[in-house]
Amino acid sequence: MRLLNSAELVAGIKDRHTQEVGKLLEAGVHPKLAIIQVNDDPVINTYVRLKRKYGADIGAIADLYTPKQTDVPKLIDILNKDESVHGMIVQLPLVEPSQTEEIVNLIAPAKDVDALGQDAPFNPATPTAILWLLAGYDIDLKDKEVVIIGRGKLVGAPLKNLLEKDGIQPKIGHRGVDDLKAMTLAADVIVAAANVPGILKSDMVKPGAVVVDAGTANEEGKTVGNAAPELYERDDITITPSRGGVGPLTVCALFENVIRAAQ
Repeated sequence: MRLLNSAELVAGIKDRHTQEVGKLLEAGVHPKLAIIQVNDDPVINTYVRLKRKYGADIGAIADLYTPKQTDVPKLIDILNKDESVHGMIVQLPLVEPSQTEEIVNLIAPAKDVDALGQDAPFNPATPTAILWLLAGYDIDLKDKEVVIIGRGKLVGAPLKNLLEKDGIQPKIGHRGVDDLKAMTLAADVIVAAANVPGILKSDMVKPGAVVVDAGTANEEGKTVGNAAPELYERDDITITPSRGGVGPLTVCALFENVIRAAQ
């Protein structure tokens, strides 16, 4: 089994970010990210901690706000007008997910570093991280059968859009398709991005395939991925590790956008 470990990629990007933040500080600009979190959830809390730590490590600011969801629009308006805030994210999922579209579109496009609003000038973080990871291991997607499991706003949908811009036409799988197993068995590259623990089983992946587990779920209080444990017992596939795959690179990609916004 070949592991797509992002540690070396993260280290290189982190060094570059530290240098770029240093130059901004010399110019009197302190890059600042505002994180709005309304949902007290173990998985979300872990990601927020990682983002705040990365920000501190590179010399940026990552402020956390924990309002009630009803107070988020007013807070976004205040942060939109705050010139010291360069980037803003609303940590998803919300307590009331039906308001997601409305709320993320309140963020000023120039500060929408998660690229969830309609007019954001940035590339979304997790899809960017996935493409960085594949490129870092020289995995070319041209002329490959690519399947994305999941069509969510954070990963599946924006990744599909980025791939299509590069001339790649991925197939979208989810629990509602007639035969998800047949779809994934034909795939050269599978990106699992659903909120379903272990949705991708070993018998759904052909020998030689590449598996990127970009999904997270909460199972009995633990954060787990979309790749079933038995996939890690195989020696004929390439796969992201259970930890240290897409997640750390996603944080890098987010701060790439924060730095661009500050510049």
